[in-house]
Order: sequence, then C-alpha cells, then structure tokens
Amino acid sequence: MDSTTTAHKVASFLLETEAVKLRPEQPFKWSSGWNSPIYCDNRVTLSYPYIRSYIKQALAELIKNNFPDAEAIAGVATAGIAQGALVADLLEMPFLYVRPQPKSHGMGNQIEGKLLAGQKVVLVEDLISTGGSSLKAAEAVIAAGGKVVGMAAIFTYGFPLAEENFKNAGIPLFCLSNYSALTEAALEQGVISENSMEALAQWRKSPETWGV
Repeated sequence: MDSTTTAHKVASFLLETEAVKLRPEQPFKWSSGWNSPIYCDNRVTLSYPYIRSYIKQALAELIKNNFPDAEAIAGVATAGIAQGALVADLLEMPFLYVRPQPKSHGMGNQIEGKLLAGQKVVLVEDLISTGGSSLKAAEAVIAAGGKVVGMAAIFTYGFPLAEENFKNAGIPLFCLSNYSALTEAALEQGVISENSMEALAQWRKSPETWGV
C-alpha cells in the first residue's frame, strides 16, 4: 500500500465511523486540561469488520516493511491491546501487552505474556499524542529485558513534542495516518468548512494554549 493513500483512507475510515470527531466551534476538554477541536477513539473501528481488517493488514505491512527483524508484538494497554493482538495473529508472531503500571496484586506484572531476554519487540498503539504513555510502555519492555525496535500506531496528531520525545528515546515511530490527512479528508467530505481549517491548524501548532 502507498503510504499517502493509506493515510487518506484510514483518515476517511476514522471519520466515517466517528472514531474521530471534529468540533472546532465547541471544543472538547482533554484530561491534560487542553482545549481541543478533535476527539479521537480509534477503538470504535474494531466494531466494523472491513475497516478493522484493513487497519490490521496495513499495520502488519508497515511492521514487515520497517521492522523486518521484529520477533514479537506488544500492545500498549488498553487501546493498543486489540490492535496488537490482531496484527500479531496475522504475522504469526508472539504477542504480549504492557500495562501503564504493574498490577497491585498477584504477580505484580506490568507486562502480560512471555517476553524473552533480548527479544526484539514492536509496540502497537492506536493513537500518538505527546508520546508519553507509549514511551513509558517502551521503558517497561526494556527494563524487563526486551529490545524495542520501534512503534507502530494507527494515528498521530504529529505534535513536535512527540517527534522530539521519540527521537530522544531512539525509538522509530511509524503511523498509518496523521492530522494533515485527517483534516484534508474532513474538508473533502464536508465534515468541516474552509473556515474551520484555520482553527484546526492553529490548534495543531500550539495545543496547550489554544482556546485559553
């Protein structure tokens, strides 16, 4: 699949299923406190078999092309678990998942599944914002003896902060779709107007101060 075509198609799917909602005139409030014209929950796509299958195949191809030496797939809890399991099954690779923190009971596991020492792991996420939670999952895999060769995600907002965080961590990040492809698809489909594009562009540049 051509990456530009894939980015546009995935963006269209996110809009079609309302996994992404664009509301520049009535912003959402994120848990971080940021005002945002966009809300994204890619788990919604799991309820649509054709779209779920397309995303699974696209992620698998992305991983094969960019991380040919990968030996295991790890989903980042919770949203990356289902996507990661689907991809691992298609690639016939071992699967595990990473919790935000260790369990407070039982074995106290943070990583569920069998991680071998030195095993080369690709993490799977559904969404990249600042990259903070994703990179914490990567740190957990490394601390447990694994080697993180990269991360694959369905969608990224493309914040410079995220790009810097992944670069500093030395972890390559590849995503199926992105904010630019999403806004272009939304304009083409009449989901937003030309007037809304400016607000969406401004938010992307400075999300922490937008709408304050």
